[in-house]
Amino acid sequence: MERQARYGVGEQSFEVMRTGDFNYVDKTRYIEYILKGGQYFFLGRPRRFGKSLFLSTLKNFFIGKRELFKGLYADTMDWKWEPYPVLYLDLNVGYYSKPENLDERLSATLRNWEDQYGLEHVDSEPSIRMESIIKNLYEMTGKGVVILVDEYDKPLVHNLNNPNLFEIFRKKLASFYSNFKSSADYIRLVFLTGVSRFGHLSIFSGLNNIADISFDDRYSAICGISENELKENFKEGIAAIARKALKEYGEIENDLKRWYDGYRFSGNGIDMYNPFSIVSAMDKEEIRNYWIYSGQATLLANQLIRFNVNLEDIINAKCSLTELMVIDLDNPSPLALLYQTGYLTIKDFNPKRNIYRLGIPNEEVNEGFLSFLLPYYANLRNKNSMVLVYNMIDDLNCGEVDKFMSELTSMFASVSYEMNMGSEQNLHNALLILMKLMSLEVATEFRTSNGRIDLFIKTDKYLYIIELKLDKSAREALNQINEKNYALPFAADGRKVIKIGINFSTKTRTISEWEMEQ
Repeated sequence: MERQARYGVGEQSFEVMRTGDFNYVDKTRYIEYILKGGQYFFLGRPRRFGKSLFLSTLKNFFIGKRELFKGLYADTMDWKWEPYPVLYLDLNVGYYSKPENLDERLSATLRNWEDQYGLEHVDSEPSIRMESIIKNLYEMTGKGVVILVDEYDKPLVHNLNNPNLFEIFRKKLASFYSNFKSSADYIRLVFLTGVSRFGHLSIFSGLNNIADISFDDRYSAICGISENELKENFKEGIAAIARKALKEYGEIENDLKRWYDGYRFSGNGIDMYNPFSIVSAMDKEEIRNYWIYSGQATLLANQLIRFNVNLEDIINAKCSLTELMVIDLDNPSPLALLYQTGYLTIKDFNPKRNIYRLGIPNEEVNEGFLSFLLPYYANLRNKNSMVLVYNMIDDLNCGEVDKFMSELTSMFASVSYEMNMGSEQNLHNALLILMKLMSLEVATEFRTSNGRIDLFIKTDKYLYIIELKLDKSAREALNQINEKNYALPFAADGRKVIKIGINFSTKTRTISEWEMEQ
């Protein structure tokens, strides 16, 4: 059967989407909210979530291309469709590994604007040139300038592990963005998108009237795909996946929800599907992991290791809005980074206490991100981690402790010297990731009346109590399980309890011995 629908995987141009007859989900009603709002806006969303496409939509709206909006909500608005001068800065283009990279990108953009509007080239640093362009465009057209900045923070996000370069880019961007305040009389709208809201950057510290709509219920669905939008716009694609997978239409809807839904961007917002993953699945007619492999998660992995993070605390965290909103330039929070980059999302909100509960959004992130992280905590760089995971699932479900421990020992064989193995934290993280990938019920530091079990795992037939030691002995670990009666709370459970003591050697950087009792 010949495919009818077209899906613009990765397409960020509104004009291309509309003229190419691609499947477009109408988000133009949010333009009306913006027009009734203030002068300055910031929207933070994870990568590949439609920020660039929405900015492109704004650009075409303000330059007056009404023909592109035929049949969309914006075409029904009370708007004169007169063109405004629009300055569109895309910092997502380019790689910021040297101080001059940002100067080159800004200079090229400023020169293009000067050529586009017939302005004189100003031979000065980017901030002064920007100020001149804004003022001249206002005087030339008699209309306020519209400034759209895509991924305003990319030079910063990509240099969190390089403090010197980070600070150079911070100062350059602070100077450049300072024009948004000093040129307020000549500006109609400033709309910035990015991943993170960085504190102490002029755009936020200098503008006390910027509207951060990242956590605003009214804008919670501005990017991404809601369940209603999925059902209204992707019927043909869902049917195609069902035919290929030999499944019912409703089964595919459930699979799509489990794999790609679950993002929530405000306390009372609705759940959203990852748009890149949905469009990719429709285009390929197959449900699998797309988003995690569309960009590198190395930055996040490095931050988690750098701060010796307890992953269980992070992926089940409760926090305030302030903790999620702002990234401290000097000491970036792994929790805020994981939320803002899309690896965690809001699962629940307590309005009385103003507290958010976070969690992993869906199966795509659970499998993709955790399988990406596992090699950072274990020696799997040349192995297929998911094959190992499936083998270990079978071992635990069947009570094959010898095989399970053989696989586990293999996984920890000569852990990289990049890892700090001076504490049990990274061992707990590696085992937690492993168990999460197995989709088993697992907890680290499980509390009992007599202490904390290092690792507690439940399967249909077995309960595993695992105690870890560093540079001691497996017998000592096993003795602790028995002396503290860790198995006592499960005596009436009915499942077989298996106790495992493990010793990890920091000298050999691997499991040196283990013992088991049933």
